[in-house]
Amino acid sequence: MGISRQAVPGIRFDKASGLPYSAYRRREMKKAATLLLAFTPLVFLIAFGQSSQAGSQSLDNRVRDFLASQKDQWREENVTEADGRFLYDLILKRGYTRALEIGTSTGHSGIWQAWALSKTGGSLITAEIEEFRHLLAVRNFKASGLDGTVDARLADAHKLVEELPGPFDFVFIDADKNWTLNYFKALLPKLAPGGCFAVHGVSSLGYMKGIRDFLEYVRGLDFMETTVETPSAGGISLSFRRTPKFAASR
Repeated sequence: MGISRQAVPGIRFDKASGLPYSAYRRREMKKAATLLLAFTPLVFLIAFGQSSQAGSQSLDNRVRDFLASQKDQWREENVTEADGRFLYDLILKRGYTRALEIGTSTGHSGIWQAWALSKTGGSLITAEIEEFRHLLAVRNFKASGLDGTVDARLADAHKLVEELPGPFDFVFIDADKNWTLNYFKALLPKLAPGGCFAVHGVSSLGYMKGIRDFLEYVRGLDFMETTVETPSAGGISLSFRRTPKFAASR
């Protein structure tokens, strides 16, 4: 039996629901709380997405400004801008996230790689044996805003490649060319399926025995696909691991 409004003098009733006003308010507040809980994750995701997008745009602007300010400052020990853009595009296209660079120099190629990796959620380990270059590179990574994406190491890469655990899905070699094949053999077990082993200077320095030996060796592996691209006169060889199985040698 329902409660008659006349039977309970002094109590206010909601006209639409017929409930006592206090009960009606409790019901509506419960509905509002339920809706708030339901929409809070969505609001958070939207806000987080907007914040992440703004952060990404801010980093992009900072990197662009830094590269523009240093445009004429990179010396012969660094890659060209065309090479840098090529590496950036390659990493983004392939979605690489675990990168290794041998031969940091003062950081030009590392900045392009790290910029792309900041978008794929990845990171870069880069090694340089000369302390002066290493310190300049560290400064440049910080100035560009990419220091959080780069693990810059002052190290002898001949030893470092043996110690690093991997796996890596992108390796970029721009160091002592006569050691290229040694780098490849040491890192091949750590190169992920679908990964790329890239070497800079294979066109302009193709006369060097180390480059010739490397290209002859890698082209003889049936599980590697090797091409030479020329974003600049230097040339970059790209060797992709196209099978999941590893064979140390033929």
